[in-house]
Amino acid sequence: VAIKHMCLREQPKLEALVEEIEVMKKLNHRNIINYIECFYQDGTLSVVLEYLEGCSLTSVVIETVLRSEQISGITYCCLDALKYLHSRNIIHRDIKSDNVLLGYNGEVKLIDFGFCAQSDNRKTMVGTPYWMAPEIVSRKNYSFKVDIWSLGIMVIEMIDGQPPYLDETPLKALYLIASNGKPEVKSKDVSDVMQDFLDKTLEVDVAKRPTASQLISHPLFDIREDLKSLKQNIELALQWENENNK
Repeated sequence: VAIKHMCLREQPKLEALVEEIEVMKKLNHRNIINYIECFYQDGTLSVVLEYLEGCSLTSVVIETVLRSEQISGITYCCLDALKYLHSRNIIHRDIKSDNVLLGYNGEVKLIDFGFCAQSDNRKTMVGTPYWMAPEIVSRKNYSFKVDIWSLGIMVIEMIDGQPPYLDETPLKALYLIASNGKPEVKSKDVSDVMQDFLDKTLEVDVAKRPTASQLISHPLFDIREDLKSLKQNIELALQWENENNK
């Protein structure tokens, strides 16, 4: 297991922490990290979670190159988790590579429900700037389709090695997200089916942006492969990280 220790006195938003635990208690999906239990002692809350041997998608994206078949497989797993969450009226609100864990045996797990919310029309500006949907940045009412936009940005991240506007300050990035429309992928080696998936997930018009249930049958997923192939990427990413930390 993995145990996350938190000093409650240092938690600025105790209510959000309680809500995160309450949400995780109710979740049971192969692509979402399992909550086991929590206990409180001497001002410290300890949350016990499923342990996954591997690394974050961020490490793999930064240190290795993913093939289209792998990107398809990872995206499918994340989309399936979002379909499950959205069917329970839960928006994750912080979909990005940092919040996806990859396991040696092909597991893909969504983590960190600290920003999650019930999907009644929201206006709160939360999330990580570079992955934020335009409707969040513009302070418009939004719902679960913000997760679909963030997933599209994460696919660009897997292709290009980073999300759009990462070279800009967070404030400038927010301005560009709100004003630039659909971000472009830098790589010239993107298949038509991958581009179509990006066009759909990164549709600025929320009414035209598909739901997770609609996207799950997208032809991009016809090419997905057994993600046990990620073991080599994970090992390489961890090797690079260890060498850089020396």
